[in-house]
Amino acid sequence: MRSVIRSKIHNATVTDANLAYIGSITIDPDLIDKAKLWVGEKVMVVSNTSGARLETYVIEGERGSGEICMNGAAAHLIDSGEEIIIMGFEITDEPVEPTFILVDENNKFVKNL
Repeated sequence: MRSVIRSKIHNATVTDANLAYIGSITIDPDLIDKAKLWVGEKVMVVSNTSGARLETYVIEGERGSGEICMNGAAAHLIDSGEEIIIMGFEITDEPVEPTFILVDENNKFVKNL
């Protein structure tokens, strides 16, 4: 079995960082759907701005909002305005055809990578 990348949202911009929330990353459902992520799925988040890396899980934000919010302790590592990559992985014994999407500075879908 291998852990392989299955999904990626590339160059997303963090729209909010909420320390008061229990935890996770809030993502616009349009992006969740395009990247083929699941609500509750564990994801790795990497900041292109600071270099911070962390694991958390996906929660659904408001559809069409472009929302990407770091919640709870993750908001100490990655702040509003940072450029990030969100990656989902799969444990499998077969090759996986990944889904990578590129978004613009407003977190709107640009194209598949």
